[in-house]
Amino acid sequence: MTGPQYETYTQAQLDEVIKKHKKFHVGQRGGQRAFLKFKNLRGLNFRQADMSGADFTGSILTDANLRAGNYTGCSFFACDMRNANLENANFTRADFRGAYVAGANLQGADLDSADLRQGTIMEKDGDGTLSAMNLGKKRKGNTDFTGARMTETNLSGAKAAQADFSEADLTGVVIREADLRDVNFEGANLTDADFSGCNLRDANMEDTIMDGTVLADAELSGLKTTDNVTQLVQIEEILEKEGKTLHDLIEEHASWVSTKGANGRQMDMSNMDLKSLLNIKDYPMTAIRALGSSFVGLNFSGAQMQFSNFDKSDFRDCNLTSSDLRGSSFIDAKFNRANLTGANLTALKFKRPDGTDRLERVNMSGADLRHAKLHNIDLKYGVLMGADLTNADFSGADLRFVDFTGAKVKDTKFKGANLEGTILDE
Repeated sequence: MTGPQYETYTQAQLDEVIKKHKKFHVGQRGGQRAFLKFKNLRGLNFRQADMSGADFTGSILTDANLRAGNYTGCSFFACDMRNANLENANFTRADFRGAYVAGANLQGADLDSADLRQGTIMEKDGDGTLSAMNLGKKRKGNTDFTGARMTETNLSGAKAAQADFSEADLTGVVIREADLRDVNFEGANLTDADFSGCNLRDANMEDTIMDGTVLADAELSGLKTTDNVTQLVQIEEILEKEGKTLHDLIEEHASWVSTKGANGRQMDMSNMDLKSLLNIKDYPMTAIRALGSSFVGLNFSGAQMQFSNFDKSDFRDCNLTSSDLRGSSFIDAKFNRANLTGANLTALKFKRPDGTDRLERVNMSGADLRHAKLHNIDLKYGVLMGADLTNADFSGADLRFVDFTGAKVKDTKFKGANLEGTILDE
């Protein structure tokens, strides 16, 4: 089986198809329904068009822009839609069986009653035997939404048995009365998601974020969840116990930093749930200690977090754009789906007593950076040994002399990155 031959479309060709499809809908002469089976439409813009009823079976739509369009009843059967922009689009009753939608942006999209079950395109070989068409090793029949951004998406009534939503951000998703048997949600963010009346028999919700998740009247037999979850202490409990405000702790820490430990006290936020600190980026966080803490979903844009220890902490879905993380340690930390665009993670330089320089390198060894955005970061001299960088995007990053020994780099993007002196396994 050699698989299909894809015809590559230009933007001008697609624009003509959109024009004819519009005429088809209104009954004008020259109209023609869009049949775009096995086409290469990579990176093209659908210009918010009404493409309802179009057939995209088996096509390549990676990095395409389908934002705010109408795709009611369309067939995306077995399509490759990785990293496509599907934001605020209407996919009511659309057919996504066997589609590969990993890393796509579906924020605000409507997938009401969409079909997300398994789906494989079959073909006959030379002797008439029917077998699965070879669409590449990435499309194996299961509908794959791994790492997709699906906040505020409507999936009510969807048929999604055995679909893969692992590492996806499903914050605030409405997914009532859906068939989710044997669905994989491992590592997903299910904060405030509404699964009322869903069939979740044998689904996998291990290592998920479930703050405010609604499971009313859901079928939960065989549901897999993480056992023995470490109970983190709420920051409010610590403040009440000590009879202090967060401002008091910050002032004590600032004194400790300015006097090099002679006065005050280092702030230790280890093993705490800090998600309630919505204005945390406004506080100085230089040299703090926060091992095994949860910062899930917080906004750290522009924050000062130099020379701190955040080992084993959880930064999933955080906004860390333009933050200053120089010299900090993030060993075994979680950064799944986090946005670190423009962050400064280069080494800090210190003088030893003998006058020689010492580099305090950012250490992210063993960290989980799956589906993270790392555009244009400065990570010179960083250590990412054994880190999981699956589908992480380092486009335009400064990665000089970074140690990636043993890192997992499946579908990792290094477009335009500076890799001088980088240690990267073959």
